[in-house]
Amino acid sequence: MLNVFPYKILFVDLSDQKVWEEEISKEDLEKYIGSRGINAKLLWDWTRDDTLPSDANNPLIFGAGTLTGTHAPSSGRVTVTCLSPTTGLYLKSSTGGHWGSELKYAGYSNLVILGKSEKPVYISINDGTVEIKDASHLWGKDSRETVKTIKKDLKDDGVQVACIGPAGENMVDFSCIMFNIYSAAGRGGTGMLMGSKMLKAIAIRGKRALVVDDSYGFNKRAVELRHDLSKDTGAMRLTEFGTGNIINTVNAAHALPSYNFQESHIEGAYEISGENLNEGKYLKRNSGCGSCGIACHRYTEVNEGKYKGSYAGGPEFETLSALGSGCGVLDMPAVLKGNELCNIYGMDTISAGSVIQWAMECVQRGVLSFEDTDGIELEFGNSDAMIEMLGKIAHRDGFGNILADGVKKASEKVGGDSWKWAVQAKGLEQSRVEIRLRKGYSLAFAVNMRGPDHLLTECVAESARTPEGKELIKKICGDEKYANPYLVEKRADIVRWHEDCYVATDSLGICAFATTLAYAIGPKEMAELFELATGIPMTEEKIMEAGRRTITLEKSFNVRRGADRSIDTLPWRIMNEPIKTGPMKGIMITKEILDKMLDEYYDLHGWDKETSWPKAEVYESLGLQFVASELEKLGRLPQVQYSDNI
Repeated sequence: MLNVFPYKILFVDLSDQKVWEEEISKEDLEKYIGSRGINAKLLWDWTRDDTLPSDANNPLIFGAGTLTGTHAPSSGRVTVTCLSPTTGLYLKSSTGGHWGSELKYAGYSNLVILGKSEKPVYISINDGTVEIKDASHLWGKDSRETVKTIKKDLKDDGVQVACIGPAGENMVDFSCIMFNIYSAAGRGGTGMLMGSKMLKAIAIRGKRALVVDDSYGFNKRAVELRHDLSKDTGAMRLTEFGTGNIINTVNAAHALPSYNFQESHIEGAYEISGENLNEGKYLKRNSGCGSCGIACHRYTEVNEGKYKGSYAGGPEFETLSALGSGCGVLDMPAVLKGNELCNIYGMDTISAGSVIQWAMECVQRGVLSFEDTDGIELEFGNSDAMIEMLGKIAHRDGFGNILADGVKKASEKVGGDSWKWAVQAKGLEQSRVEIRLRKGYSLAFAVNMRGPDHLLTECVAESARTPEGKELIKKICGDEKYANPYLVEKRADIVRWHEDCYVATDSLGICAFATTLAYAIGPKEMAELFELATGIPMTEEKIMEAGRRTITLEKSFNVRRGADRSIDTLPWRIMNEPIKTGPMKGIMITKEILDKMLDEYYDLHGWDKETSWPKAEVYESLGLQFVASELEKLGRLPQVQYSDNI
C-alpha cells in the first residue's frame, strides 16, 4: 500500500545512466501543495541564471497532482515544467489522460529527467523497477506507432506512454509531448526538449494502491463534489459539446479569432462547431481523463470524402479555431485531419495553426510568393495547403523549416512588416481568445510567465456567462457588476484570484474546468480535499497563499533570467489594430489601458511597478528568502527608496 504522502521524486540522468529517488518533505508539500508548486521549486534548484534551453541539464520535470490517482473529481492532471526551448523562459504545461495516475501507482509523484543520451532511448517504469531502454527502433515513428510498439514490446496493453513524434525529433519549436496519443503537454516546446535529450518515450505501469489519510471523509467529500459538479451550468455544456460548444457563441459576439486575428467573426462558423461534431456524425464518443465525470474530450472519425479514415482525440476549441477559423478553413473533415496530424506528429495545434495563418497573411500581403512556399498555395481557406504544410513543418522540409521555428523567428527571417501580424509575445503564439474584448484576459495574457495564453489564468467568470460565474465575481470584487469583460476596474483582482486558484488546481491535479470554468470545486473545497488526503491542516486562505507562493517563484525564475516589465506585453496587432466589425467595433487594448492594469496588478502582488520584480518583503512573507538572496546577488531585487524628508 502507498500513502498519498510521503511523496517520492524519481530522478533519471540520461548522461550517466543513473537513477535515484528522493522524498519531498512534509514542509515542502505544505508550502507548495503538489505538482506545479513542487515542479517550480525543482526547476529553480536545478537551473541557474545562465542555463540555456539546449543545456543537457535543463531538467524536464513531470509532476502528478497531489490528488491524481484518487477518487477526487476531475483529478487526473500532470504538470510538465522546464526552461522553455521556445521562449527561454519558465514553462508550465499541463495534460490530462491517465499517465499521471499510473505514475502515482508506480510509487512516484514527480519525475525529473536530467542529462542527454547519446542514442535514442525510452524509460520504462514498472512499480519500483526503472530501466533505460534502447529506442532506435522507435526513432522516426509517429506517436500512434510508438505507443503501439512499446505496448507490444512490453507485452502490456495497459502501460501508459508519454512520447514525442517526428516534430520532437526534428526539434520543431512547438513540438509537444503526447500522452497515449490524444492528450498533450502542448505549449512551449516540451517535445523539443525531450527530443534534444534523445528521449523518445516514458512508459509507466504501476500496481500500488493509494491510501489517503482519512479515507471515509475523503471519499464522502469526493462523492458530494462530484454530484455538485454534475449540476454546474458550465460543466453540462462541456459534457454535451466539448470545448467546441463556444464556437457559435463567441462568433455571434464577434469574438472568434479569424484570418490570423484580422477579423473576429467568420461566416459559416457552425461548420467547425461542437454542435456540428455531434450533428455531422463525426463524434463517435466522449472520453474523460482520470476520475473525471465531465468527459469533455471527443473521439472523432471522418467516414467519407478525401479525408476518410482519419481519426483522433479532439478537437478542442483551440484547435477548431487555430486550424479552422484562423486559417479561414470551414471544412470540418479537413480540421479533423489537421488535428490528427498534429497529434501523431506531436505538435501544438495552437502554434501550428498560428504559423500557417501567419504565412497565409504573408502571401495575402505580397511578402511571400507561392515560389517561396514551395509551390503550395498558402491562401486563407485552402484546406489542402494547410494539411500539406503541417507535414512539412513536422519534418522541417523546405518552407516548413522556417515555420517550424514559430512566428517570431519566422517573421525575423522573412522580414518586412511581417512581425506586425506575427501574433505572439514572449516568443509564444497567442492562444485563440479575442482579448481585445476581454480586459481581464488581456491582463492575464500579458503577465503570463510563459507567454500569451489562457492556461495560467483562465478568468472566464469576468464574462458572466453563468450564474456561478457571477457569484464568483461578487465574491472576488464585492459586486457582480464587475462581471463585465469590457471594464478595466477590478481586472487585477480578478486575475490575481484566478492565478492563485489555478496554481492550487494544477498542484492538486484537478482540471481547471472544474474550478475556473465550472465552479463546483473552489479553494475551500480544494483545501478540504488536500487535508483529508494528506492529513496536513489546510484552509482556503492557506491554499491560495500557496498559489501566490508558486506564482512568485515562477515570476522570479524569469526575473533571474533578466526579464522585467518590458516583456509583460501583448502582440502588436492586439494593441494597434481594433476590432473591425460587430457591436464592439473599434475596441482594442491600448498601452494606456494595459499599463493601468499592470500597475494595479503589481501593487496587489507587492511587486515593483517600474521593473515588475517582487520586493524583499514579499519573499519574506511567503517563505522564499532563498530566492531573494540569489536575486539580490544578481542585482535583481528592488531596493527600498527612502525619502529625503524623513
